[in-house]
Amino acid sequence: MSSFKYNNVYLKDYESIAGPEEVKGNLEYQNTTNDYYFGEEKIEDAEIKMQNLCLNNIIKRNKLNNKVELLVGGDLINQIAITSYNIVNRHIPFLGLYNACATFNESLIVLANFIESKMINSGLAITSSHNLNAERQYRFPIEYGSPKKCYTTFTTTGAACAYLTNEATNIKIESATIGPVVDYGIKDASNMGAVMAPSAAETLHKHLTELNRDINYYDLIITGDLGKFGQELFLKLIKQDYNYLPKNYYDAASILYKDNQNTFQGGSGPVVVPLVLFNKILKDKQYQKILILATGSLHNTLMVNLKKSIPSITHAVSIEVK
Repeated sequence: MSSFKYNNVYLKDYESIAGPEEVKGNLEYQNTTNDYYFGEEKIEDAEIKMQNLCLNNIIKRNKLNNKVELLVGGDLINQIAITSYNIVNRHIPFLGLYNACATFNESLIVLANFIESKMINSGLAITSSHNLNAERQYRFPIEYGSPKKCYTTFTTTGAACAYLTNEATNIKIESATIGPVVDYGIKDASNMGAVMAPSAAETLHKHLTELNRDINYYDLIITGDLGKFGQELFLKLIKQDYNYLPKNYYDAASILYKDNQNTFQGGSGPVVVPLVLFNKILKDKQYQKILILATGSLHNTLMVNLKKSIPSITHAVSIEVK
């Protein structure tokens, strides 16, 4: 079994910040920046500062001070450097994680298991991505001016932090499924939707099968970050392979931006899922049972240059809202 039910894990608080293109999109955010550099000289420092803002606000609002029992999370930059530099000298126990754009759900699962097992009472999950940082690392620097393929995605700029606890709130982390690594032989690093849709379909099936649930047990199912093309593939796969027809589904990456923003298939990055969760789904207050399928492409530039196919992973987290 790779699925788990939780009895005493709750989302107590959360914080996010969105970047300059995200501000122009379809969602409304409490914390924003119109500057990719966020007042810093280097884009790496800008992303660290975004994480720092989210983490500091959670700690201050909940009066945690030096009482953070565990922080888990990661980012896209080599060896999760952004997250590591964010927590330097904070004296907080830290587990650094990397599952590409599935990192946020991975963080929630790790944290939830620590809390459910009563090893800790609470902890923080954190992640971020930055368009200029990630595009330079995985594709080409923006200044290079390389033309993009129509099926590519646009790296989302932002950061997010979640505070999980065993103290009951109106938002419960109800269950989760750890997904397997899936590789359909796709070698095009621009085609992330096609790379990740198969793993999203497999994890969804595993989650429903192991927990003995129907596809429409959930009021809402979201994936992230497949993009517009990827979500079409996902729907075709689950219909073809499992005969699933979800009554209410969308991909988080496909709704972040407006059509005139030239972001191709939509957003990408580990911050996509929490931005949509915190700034749309939980604000809507119309869904009680929510399944989040966070998708990640497990490639790097070396393996792409070696002409290796690209594996992917998806982790599922179920949330119940009272």
